[in-house]
Amino acid sequence: MVSGAAYLETPMQLTTTPDVGARPFHFVPAGFDPSDLDALNALADSLLARPVSDADELRQYVYDWGEVSARVWAVSARRMTAMSRDTSKDEYRDAYVSYAKEVMPTWSKRNDALTRKYLASPHRAALDGRFAVMDRELQAEADMFREENTELAAECTGHRARFQEIQGGMDVEWDGEPLTIQQCAAKLAEPDRAVRERAYRAITAARTKHTETIDGIYDELVSLRQRMAKNAGFNSYVGFRFAELHRFDYTAADCDAFHRAVEEVVVPELSRLHEERRRRLALDSLRPWDMQVSPFGDDPEELFRDQAEFIELVNGVFGGVDPVFREKFDILVRNDLLDLMSRPHKAPGGYNCPIEDIGLPFIFYNAVGRRQDIRVLLHEGGHAFHTLATRDEPVQRYRHAPTEFCEVASMAMELFGIERLDGVLDGKEKRDFTYDQFSGCLSIFPRVCRIDAFQIWAYRNPGHTSADRNAKWNELTDRFFPHIDWSGIEDVREFAWQVTPHLFTHPMYYIEYALAQVGALQLWQREQSDHDGAVRGYQEALALGGSKPLPELFAAAGGRFAMDAEVLREVVPPVVERLGALLN
Repeated sequence: MVSGAAYLETPMQLTTTPDVGARPFHFVPAGFDPSDLDALNALADSLLARPVSDADELRQYVYDWGEVSARVWAVSARRMTAMSRDTSKDEYRDAYVSYAKEVMPTWSKRNDALTRKYLASPHRAALDGRFAVMDRELQAEADMFREENTELAAECTGHRARFQEIQGGMDVEWDGEPLTIQQCAAKLAEPDRAVRERAYRAITAARTKHTETIDGIYDELVSLRQRMAKNAGFNSYVGFRFAELHRFDYTAADCDAFHRAVEEVVVPELSRLHEERRRRLALDSLRPWDMQVSPFGDDPEELFRDQAEFIELVNGVFGGVDPVFREKFDILVRNDLLDLMSRPHKAPGGYNCPIEDIGLPFIFYNAVGRRQDIRVLLHEGGHAFHTLATRDEPVQRYRHAPTEFCEVASMAMELFGIERLDGVLDGKEKRDFTYDQFSGCLSIFPRVCRIDAFQIWAYRNPGHTSADRNAKWNELTDRFFPHIDWSGIEDVREFAWQVTPHLFTHPMYYIEYALAQVGALQLWQREQSDHDGAVRGYQEALALGGSKPLPELFAAAGGRFAMDAEVLREVVPPVVERLGALLN
């Protein structure tokens, strides 16, 4: 186990010898380094040359292929997290980008050859039905693979790294002291409106310095991604990316319809909620800096000062949901797989990153001591529990579920946790946290739909200009957030899309959050009357990983996959009722 101090000095190491045992490798030799292209090619060649004479040998081929893939992705994960944790280190950025440009294109080509060997096997039909999901995914990947796209994907990685470097280098001067963007953003919850406005304007001023550069990065990414789509025979990147993300159960047209359903069902409820916020705060209109302050007028407390206090607080919530979750989270604590507090030169945001060769997750975040941080760690903890639930899965690709269900794992844990805050937060903080959580359950729908509609439009219209893009963003903001007053800061609004890193790092990935919120709310409603049954269903569904189609995963957890107005009318009213009880 690497100590905390050493961890910070050598962040690409992470934990190589976890105290719960490393994942066993039977085919990949000890010390294998996938950045050694000769060694990587030799392993791939040995698999390609291996005779496969029956279903058992084909099954073993899949397992051994997965071992190589796990090692390749583990090194990528380590290099990516190192870059996230210190964006000022050129060597970390260069290590990540060089791996993406030199190793990943090679692996993509060899992986395609390995895929085609599997698909050509006459013994596929003799495998048991458990391999059906994998079979469908591999066929889709083979159909769209083009060798020239591996180089374009590597170019995209370089632009994504540049974006993260810019984001991580932003800071704000506040009363003579430097603050990270995240630390300054915590002031948006202050009761003093002048402080909130000052913080908002300071953050936007820091971001505005880079809007032109970031705009250029996005132009390059849109162009590269459109070229990849054309190479693979798609008219636009929308269809290409849907295929790449294995979205077998819904289409872009379904997303368009879901946007309209959210506009019909959720936006009016959210507008009424925010009118109540405006009334309670005695404001003429709601400005962008009025959306995070408590409508009860409370001064937010500093709930923890450092990572150790943060862990202790949230682990109390995990244990309240079920003692097994505290035990699982302790694995991450003991093995130094958490980097949670904000500091200069960290990339923004937070994520859970599986480290494939040890079968454990790493959680990255930028906490500043406020209640919002609790929600985020509950969310990322849900992802971590998903990773741990599939640790012993022999099919490497089944250790990852469809992203729409991965987000059910995280969002349901937020909602389970909110019902277990007694003894962790006092009455006022618990009330404010609960209000934030459930108002967030509503606001996530229009927030996600705005981003999703923006991306779909951008890639359906790849020749658009920066002015076109900003105009579209303004139109979508008016459509989904009519209650916010942007007068006098319209120039800030039109570039606000740049704050969302997914647009740069994970294109077309965002609708998952809204679809998963539907599932999480279904699980929460069940949990209200049957806590043990809901938690048990949650755990059983997580253990399935990606071995079942998306609708079956929702059903296993006790939910129903849907994206229409009808399902919104089922899950939204209980949230509105809960918020009403808090406000009365």
